[in-house]
Amino acid sequence: MSTTNKFLNKDLGLLLQRLSIGLLILFHGVANLTSNYSFIKSLLNGIGIPEFAAYAVFIGEIIAPILIIVGWRTRLASLVLAFNMLIAILMAHTTHIFTLNEYGGWGIELQGLYLFGTIVIYFLGAGKYAISTRSTWD
Repeated sequence: MSTTNKFLNKDLGLLLQRLSIGLLILFHGVANLTSNYSFIKSLLNGIGIPEFAAYAVFIGEIIAPILIIVGWRTRLASLVLAFNMLIAILMAHTTHIFTLNEYGGWGIELQGLYLFGTIVIYFLGAGKYAISTRSTWD
């Protein structure tokens, strides 16, 4: 390894990407658990979907982030989380997609960060600092 590349480490970058996206959305999911998913249930009721479907979000906001953090079936988990974020954007944030927030940023910049961050994880995989590295889904 040359001296110019001594501090560059793709796998460490992938770990940091997994940890940042995974931990942040996990905090969000845990916070939703305390609210009993009432907001999500009301959104689903509004479009005629039974309330119990709100608990499927648990998979996208709790289970998938944990898998991403530990690095087990990371690509599969990132697809689940990306789908979860896409549905969240379409159900709760469509009016903000083409807007700017009060600070001049994109109206859904946080949701966009989660969505595109998980897509990056899908394409790059977990890296070598993961529980599992041998499967296509890692």
